[in-house]
Amino acid sequence: MSYDSFKVLTFDVVGTLIDFETGALEGVRRVGGPRAASLGDDQIFAAYKRGRDAHPERSSEVMFHVYRDLAKELDLSSDDHACDAFQLAVLRWQPFADSVEALKRLRTKFRLVAMTNADRVALSAYAHALGNPFHDTVCADDTGVAKPNPEFFAFNKGRQSAFGYKQSDILHVAQSQHHDIGIARKLGYKVCWIERRQGLKGFGGTPEVAELTKPDFHFASMKAFADAAVGS
Repeated sequence: MSYDSFKVLTFDVVGTLIDFETGALEGVRRVGGPRAASLGDDQIFAAYKRGRDAHPERSSEVMFHVYRDLAKELDLSSDDHACDAFQLAVLRWQPFADSVEALKRLRTKFRLVAMTNADRVALSAYAHALGNPFHDTVCADDTGVAKPNPEFFAFNKGRQSAFGYKQSDILHVAQSQHHDIGIARKLGYKVCWIERRQGLKGFGGTPEVAELTKPDFHFASMKAFADAAVGS
């Protein structure tokens, strides 16, 4: 399959381009007090996912409460100051080391579209950190639903059709099997899995899936993807 058949790359942002796992772990250990340093990554991720499930609304607003739930579960500092600090840190999560350069190269050949469960405030912060590479953006504020809800993909499909692009023109690029790869393949999209946790056990900060969906393209990094799609 040739990359030349695609005109649009749609990207998951948080987890694929933005290193939210490092950001979340560092945030908890920075504000959680002395006990936080003794906790393993999986302990923090498990509590984080439960907190996010309990507060699925706009990430620029509810991470205060996500952290408070996590902190109470793990017996960490949970006062307002700690919760505020974690909320602010979420908006400062940084790109993976290869994201900015890879997107810059991919932009020379493809239309780049962000498809993120983050809200508009958070997406604006992440897009800025990434060098504002996107031609278009779709976020949870626009769709009213979050991936893996098929309505999210339907919203973007209609939006891109207004610019003259068909579903067959789109390659969906993402890290999360749960939020993106499985549902996109089910809906008939070609998919590229950026397996950021390659070589690591478990699913980290994203929900587990019972069975991995085989992607059309598979890379461990955005750099490797850009090398293949555009050239080094």
